[in-house]
Amino acid sequence: MPLPQGSARRRQRTVLLVGIAVLLAALVLAVVLASLLTHGRHEVGPKMLQWKDRGTTRNLQEVILGRCYNYITAQHPELGDKDCLKIWESLKDAFIYKNPCNITPQDYQPLMEIASHPVPCNKSLFWSKTGDLVHRYTKSNQNFLTLEDTLLGYMADRISWCGDPSAPGINYESCPKRNECESNPGSVFWKMASKMFAEAACGVVQVMLNGSVEAGAFRSSSIFGSIEIFNLDPDKVTEVHIWLMQNIGGPQSESCSGQSIQRLIRILEERNFKIICEDNYRPVQLLQCVHNPDHTDCRLCTNSS
Repeated sequence: MPLPQGSARRRQRTVLLVGIAVLLAALVLAVVLASLLTHGRHEVGPKMLQWKDRGTTRNLQEVILGRCYNYITAQHPELGDKDCLKIWESLKDAFIYKNPCNITPQDYQPLMEIASHPVPCNKSLFWSKTGDLVHRYTKSNQNFLTLEDTLLGYMADRISWCGDPSAPGINYESCPKRNECESNPGSVFWKMASKMFAEAACGVVQVMLNGSVEAGAFRSSSIFGSIEIFNLDPDKVTEVHIWLMQNIGGPQSESCSGQSIQRLIRILEERNFKIICEDNYRPVQLLQCVHNPDHTDCRLCTNSS
């Protein structure tokens, strides 16, 4: 016997309401599961990318842009045609949202091309283990330029950056050290910039080494020993002047006749360079003595006789 018309409608409504309730419950369950999965990914991601070095410098964009504009306007107005915004975008694109152990030279190629500029002949000054002294010297003597005195080096000096595959794409907590992975953003950048700086050198080039390092002033594993020395062009570079500086008060671990310096000289001679080595190059030693005027090592610096 057929149901009355009103009962049939009530039954249809009941079925419809039950269906809607089931659908809503399924949607709520899906949202909860998605939230849990997303939360899980965010929890795992950072733990997988914890490194031993400091994280990305805070306000990195502002730091890079500020340094770039200062360099091309106040310090080197002849480079005023450089586009600092494009330079920043090229740097950011090289590492953002990328695994910080999988950076390649190709990632930095656009940056190297738009930020590079010529270095006048006879002005290139290389260094190893003399960072503070060499940069005090180039600040007081505009006749020489280290890599950190070029636009690329000036922008990147003493700052850090690395990416992260998860949002926000930049790791501000930690970045990998060189011994954790070779292909990290900092190492790849400085290797490329150093190679380009050496390739551009011409005329007489200088290198300032530390004669107070117990392990030897010249190290084959250093950036200078492994990259820059082999990218100097014998057809463009006429001489290599080695300034072997010892700390005021010593120790005097090595002189120009020392084992590691003689190894360096042999490498340079095999590449057909003319070499001059000088212990405690006087203009740099005078700068050392500004901070140690009364030390016995500085008496000759102040002796007018």
